[in-house]
Amino acid sequence: MSLRRGVTNLSRFLLEEQRLFPEATGDFTLILEQIAFAAKIISREVNKAGIVNILGKADSSNVHGEEQQKLDVYANEKMIQALDHTGKICAMASEEVDDVIDIPSKYPKGKYVVVFDPLDGSSNIDVNISIGTIFAVYKRISPEGSGCKKDFMQPGRNLVASGYVIYGSSTMFVYTTGRGVNGFTLDPSVGEFLLSHYNMKTPNEGGIYSINEANYHKWDERIKKFVEHIKNIKERQYTSRYIGSLVADFHRNLLKGGVFLYPGDTKNPRGKLRLLYEANPLAFIIEQAGGKAIDGENNILDIVPDNLHQKTPLIIGSKFEVELFQKYWTGELK
Repeated sequence: MSLRRGVTNLSRFLLEEQRLFPEATGDFTLILEQIAFAAKIISREVNKAGIVNILGKADSSNVHGEEQQKLDVYANEKMIQALDHTGKICAMASEEVDDVIDIPSKYPKGKYVVVFDPLDGSSNIDVNISIGTIFAVYKRISPEGSGCKKDFMQPGRNLVASGYVIYGSSTMFVYTTGRGVNGFTLDPSVGEFLLSHYNMKTPNEGGIYSINEANYHKWDERIKKFVEHIKNIKERQYTSRYIGSLVADFHRNLLKGGVFLYPGDTKNPRGKLRLLYEANPLAFIIEQAGGKAIDGENNILDIVPDNLHQKTPLIIGSKFEVELFQKYWTGELK
């Protein structure tokens, strides 16, 4: 697909991608358009969060025992409402919900399932730090009717699309369908996502490492050695940048190069990030952009989940830094 002149909005871009496949039915295009619609609504609430009663904690916890923020609950509702009536999906799964989210019986069931983290990093909203929505789409495994848990127990290699929305100084919608990564910036004056970052590529090596060094005393020795190595590479000076909002940290490193690490530690050996809702979608994007994602030894996209809320360590970013970490983790470097 050649780079367009003039203004291209998300709907036109999706339509032109769809035309490359004569057998396409438009189901997929509609799903992504509805996710973008939900993102516009969430963006509106995020941008006025300080002046309406939507900041702070809700009187509930999610499946992980974490106190939900009011915006978590709101964003989760809007994602469900945007997708449940389309007739193109047979089930959904959310980081905020314990079990599979069924499609109401009054609506037809389609051939896709959608997973999402409705508002990643929402605890940072009251200090005005960028947060985001992460999503991914699979083809169903079950033959027909309502979806079931096994439709979600697929490795990331089976993804047909993934993306994220970052709510920052501007709102951006970034996605891939396995044909490169493209980014669209929301123009609030017209209410459209406009193509702003065509065929995004991450540098093969970067100058940023992102990790919560306050957890240093809980790290495996191999992690400590990698970080010390990064700090002492003579060829270039690395910069430590850690926002604590996964989408924001990932987005910066995607554009500028570098590595984001959320490893396991003595308290949480499997880390805290969720395979289905966070690691897989971003791993699919980074591979399409020329980078890599691992759990230490294994490629994230090759992991077959055993439950909806499985956690995983995540090392993701430019190939050089990720592969350097992998050498320390597997013992090739000591």
